[in-house]
Amino acid sequence: MELPRRNRGDELLRPGEFLELRNRLRTAARQHDLSSVIACAFDHRTRMLPFVYADMRMAPAGVRAVGSALVDAGFARTRIVLQQWNPNFRPSQMRLDGRMPDLFLISSMQLHTAACQALIRDACRIDASCRPLIIVGGPKVVYEPWDVFGVDPRDPWAADVAVTGEEYVLLSLLEVVLAARGRHESPRAAFMRARDSGLLDGVPGLVYARTSRGVAQELVDTGVQRLLGDLDELPDPLHGFRILEAPSRSATLASRPLGPSQVRRYSPLGSLVLTFGCKFACPYCPIPAYNQRQHRVKSGARIAEEMVHLYHEFGLRYHFGADDNFFNNKSRTLDIVETLARTQIDGAPIRKRIRWATEVTVHDTLQLREHLPDVRRAGVRSLWLGVEDMTATLVKKGQSVDKTQEALRLLSTHGISPMPMMMHHDEQPLVSRGPTPYGLLDQVRLLRKAGAISMQVLMLVPATGSKLYSGTYTSGMAYESAGGRRVEEHMLGGNYVVASHHPKPWRKQLNILVAYAYFYNPLRLALAMVRPKSKLYLADAMWQCLGMWGLLHTIRRTFGWLLRLRFGTITRMSAPPLSRVPMRAPGGGPASHALPGVVAERGARSDQPEQQAPVANAALASSG
Repeated sequence: MELPRRNRGDELLRPGEFLELRNRLRTAARQHDLSSVIACAFDHRTRMLPFVYADMRMAPAGVRAVGSALVDAGFARTRIVLQQWNPNFRPSQMRLDGRMPDLFLISSMQLHTAACQALIRDACRIDASCRPLIIVGGPKVVYEPWDVFGVDPRDPWAADVAVTGEEYVLLSLLEVVLAARGRHESPRAAFMRARDSGLLDGVPGLVYARTSRGVAQELVDTGVQRLLGDLDELPDPLHGFRILEAPSRSATLASRPLGPSQVRRYSPLGSLVLTFGCKFACPYCPIPAYNQRQHRVKSGARIAEEMVHLYHEFGLRYHFGADDNFFNNKSRTLDIVETLARTQIDGAPIRKRIRWATEVTVHDTLQLREHLPDVRRAGVRSLWLGVEDMTATLVKKGQSVDKTQEALRLLSTHGISPMPMMMHHDEQPLVSRGPTPYGLLDQVRLLRKAGAISMQVLMLVPATGSKLYSGTYTSGMAYESAGGRRVEEHMLGGNYVVASHHPKPWRKQLNILVAYAYFYNPLRLALAMVRPKSKLYLADAMWQCLGMWGLLHTIRRTFGWLLRLRFGTITRMSAPPLSRVPMRAPGGGPASHALPGVVAERGARSDQPEQQAPVANAALASSG
């Protein structure tokens, strides 16, 4: 299911192209009094390890990036609503400056699909005469855009358009719509006219529907986006923080956004885009294909400027870098860390004011071993390492038992807390015999001994956009249901065992809980108070407290599923969930964002294998 690659040399935007588009929109914005509301879909059933705490205390970078792009392009009347903070928010009741907004945008991950669809449904209840243009984006839409278009005539709901790309695609869409908009015409009416006349087909990164009776009859996919190569061209993240909706139990919007003095209170963690891309090609990971095998970065000077601005305006001291692999490119990494190490805030080195963390790999950490003091001076206090499996049995990324332990010890020695990320799989036992620490608990013990103060263990699950995605279903590995309970998308984060060939999958579910309980427990908390693993004051004890709290949530949400795996009947799938609506490219060819098996267009030739796209539960096999 990996996204197809654009022609070589055409993967990236021309330098300055993003800024040129922004400047054109700033001119157009003065002629269009547009207002917009951006909602971040959130399913509260996902609140468990390893996401608990950060999910509520860190305003996501993606939805803020969309808000920053709109404000930077001249559309100042924009508000960001996080369902984490505003669980009762209803689009049908929203008003911005006393009127229904012109644009309603939703950003969603796959885990939050149910919440995303509920937002779309509610927005579709708004009278057609004043309904905003409904635009949906985010990771969910990048890989499964069809899921935001309803197909039931008895329950007609749908987004107007899905954005399968980044900020440039959204702004390009708005430029086309505003160019087509007549005087006193709604943006939604202008969009539909632009759609029907083919004006959107030249904007790569969109999926829109041909409709009948309010439901999608056909989806048009304009292709894979071109990516912004120079991340310095992105808007300042300050804009996104300035337009956050304050936490509330209300279904409506407040008269003004969250004040600058309150941002730090509700979002003490700031997420920043630093780099994109990873040189490894793990078969379960969609990141390399999404980035068109490119590595994209911000300059050290730009990152330092953003951190300084956020500190002065909001008092933000803690950040998490939204990186795929921050150490991916040695020279670019050193440009960032050396620039930050030289930066001062109010006369003090940045490390005295700012603390930040991000994600790296074991292999690249060892490649930068002599530069780890500079990484520490740049303000880095924690690094999440993609260990997956220390023995490299599941995936090989240059790691081994010895190398992993060495990387963790190096980080600990230099005052950087290592946070390993593990992946459990069918072949891995809980405890192994022999000299090789193959068992999950064996590896957790070694990681803790080497200095880990936090840890996550997730089960291998079907990952949209990855090489293994379709095969997980066609091999019969993925579950349709267990004990009468269907697998829902909020269960696809790795905490639930939803794909396994193991004869006793309930043991895999139990193994995850046992591993967490072995790492996070009152005894380790007591030891952390007197003999901490980290050089940071009370950091080890703090993570023990967070881990035990998160483990209680994880047990509460997953133990019932464990019992269903143990005593219930498991029903398996034999085909991935495909679009129930035909998808095609503007010229009639296959759609870039469709899985193989989706009908390319209506009236397909009779020699094609299927005339209707199979649904998720088309072919099922049962097992005890």
